[in-house]
Amino acid sequence: MATEATFTVPSDQFPLGTVFDQLPDVTVELERIIPARDVVVPYFWVRGTEVNDIENAFTEHSGVTDIRLVDSVEDEYLLRVEWTLDYEDVLTILAETEIPLIEATGTNQQWTFEIRGDDRSDIATFQRRCRELGIPITLTELHALTPIETGTEEALTDTQQEALVLAYERGYFESPREVTLEELGEELGISQQAVGSRLWGGIRHVLGSTLSAVEVRS
Repeated sequence: MATEATFTVPSDQFPLGTVFDQLPDVTVELERIIPARDVVVPYFWVRGTEVNDIENAFTEHSGVTDIRLVDSVEDEYLLRVEWTLDYEDVLTILAETEIPLIEATGTNQQWTFEIRGDDRSDIATFQRRCRELGIPITLTELHALTPIETGTEEALTDTQQEALVLAYERGYFESPREVTLEELGEELGISQQAVGSRLWGGIRHVLGSTLSAVEVRS
């Protein structure tokens, strides 16, 4: 089932985030990404500044090969950036895994990315690839495009979602289990007791929502 996920990344862990060094109050929003030969070409809007030469607000970055102003409307600037696929970040991983980016917005605190996969395994692949490259993404939301809607549905917390997705991805729910709570805790940076608490809390919410939906349908 098609699944959408929302991830956050610290602002300084993404090349376009360098604009916040000089313009901490602006908001950056990606409009679209064009995969090209040997480069990734994102178009994005910068809002909340009156800087005339907006290009100079972006410090040099090893991955960026070109940046240019395309258009401007009052205090909004549309820019086109090219950076090489040799530099590995969230955008290059999206291009590599062919996972569509729905929306991406950046502030001086963090970047928020919303992506869509054909199923949850696509999201897990993207998340695993980011971890392999040391990109500190945090899963904040995960849902199917056709969720069961009930009046008693209880939302998972961000930490419960993260623990459940990681446990599922690593094979914790397989028989026999392919990973231990201790190993999951090492990846999440918490104790195995905390992992267990998050997993069982999340499972309880999922079961409650599912059983409530069954009662409504019957």
